[in-house]
Amino acid sequence: MENTLQYKGFFTNIAYSAEDMVLHGKIEGIDDLVTFESESPLEIEKEFHAAVDDYLEHCKEIGKDPAKTYRGTFNVRIDPKLHRAIAIEAMNKGISLNQAVERAIGQFVNSKNDSATANHNR
Repeated sequence: MENTLQYKGFFTNIAYSAEDMVLHGKIEGIDDLVTFESESPLEIEKEFHAAVDDYLEHCKEIGKDPAKTYRGTFNVRIDPKLHRAIAIEAMNKGISLNQAVERAIGQFVNSKNDSATANHNR
């Protein structure tokens, strides 16, 4: 089941709160917290679009760049055996561990995009 929505380059994952009996989400990839909700599955995408539009308008009014700044660094926790294996493989290939991880992430992202394109073209 796909719970991710996209609009104007922004993304969200829709979740359900059984306690509140509402669907809800937040705009991902921004430095601010912008949330939205709906009791209706038919209306949740409209609420997401409205939240994005409101956020973009607010950013325009205050002269702020709405996109999150990614620094290119993050911590990753992996199984120590996998860590050792990639470190050895990187050394054997004469590249740094960072370069090996960057390549692996690049392959993951590109293969996902390739799969989406292939599925879309069916």
